[in-house]
Amino acid sequence: MTAAPANLLAVRTLLLTYLNVDKDTVKAADLEPGEVGIVGDANHRGGYHCGSDRVVANDYSVVESPRDSTGLTLNASALDVGMFTAVVGGRTHNLRTFSTWCVAQCAASAADTRDIREIIYSPDGQTVKRWDRLGKRTTGDSSHLTHTHFSFFRDSTKAGRDQTPLFRRYLTTIGLIEGDDMSAQAESEIHQVYAGLFHGGSSMGRAVDPDGAGPGRASSSLVAKLDYLMLRVDQLTAQVTALTGKDFTDEQAIVVGVLAGLPADKIAAAIPPQLAKQVVDELAGRMAS
Repeated sequence: MTAAPANLLAVRTLLLTYLNVDKDTVKAADLEPGEVGIVGDANHRGGYHCGSDRVVANDYSVVESPRDSTGLTLNASALDVGMFTAVVGGRTHNLRTFSTWCVAQCAASAADTRDIREIIYSPDGQTVKRWDRLGKRTTGDSSHLTHTHFSFFRDSTKAGRDQTPLFRRYLTTIGLIEGDDMSAQAESEIHQVYAGLFHGGSSMGRAVDPDGAGPGRASSSLVAKLDYLMLRVDQLTAQVTALTGKDFTDEQAIVVGVLAGLPADKIAAAIPPQLAKQVVDELAGRMAS
C-alpha cells in the first residue's frame, strides 16, 4: 500500500519542529501535524500523493516525465503544508510568504529545488497558482487556498535523496534556525556542478550515446561521457583479446619479397655448393620433362 518515504517524513519533521511552536496545544498560528500530509486518504486515486497501487491510467504523475515513470514505487511523492504564522524579529511569515519564497527559488533553479516537479499554492488566499517545472499547468483546485502542495519527481523519492535543504534554508532565512545560510555564489556553483554531472548542457561539449544501441539517450553530461568511455574501453578490450595469439607473419611472402629484390648472381652466391647442385639437377629434370 502507498507509504510515506523517509526523505519526505524528514521534511515533515523539520517543518513541525520549527513551525509547531506549542506542541501540546492546537493553535491556528501553529503548523499542526494534521496539516502536513504525504499520503492521500484511502479514497485518493492518482497524483503524487499515491504510490503505484493507487495511480490511474495515464496518471500525470507518472506519464509526463521519465523521472516519474522510472521512479514509480509504492511511495507517495508529495507534501502538503497547511496554514501557519510565525513572527521572527518583528516580521510576520506565513503560508503565503513561504509558498511564494519556495516558488521563487524553483523559478531561479536553485540547486536544492531540482527534484521539485510542481508547487500548487495561493499567494493571496483568493487565487490558486501552480509553478510547474514541465510547464504543463498553471493553476489548481480551490483546496489549495488553504494549503500548499509540493510534488517531487518520483525518481528522487525512489533514490531517497535528502529534500530538507530547501526547507531548512527557508527556516534559516526567516531566522527560525540560527546560522549563516549558503551564499548565492555557493548555491550557483553547486547547481552548475550538479547540472553538468547529471544533465549536461551547451557548455559541456558534444553529446554522446552512453550505451551505444541501448535505451540511454544521447547526453553531454559527465555521467553519460563516463559511461560512453567505459563502453568504448570494453569494446577495445574485446578486440585486443580476439587478436591475441594470432600469427600475422607470412614467411613465404617474406622470402619471395626478399628474392625478388636480389639480382641472380647474389642469389647464386648465397646458395651453398651442394644445394646449388641439387637445384641445378631439379631444374634440369623439370626442363627435360
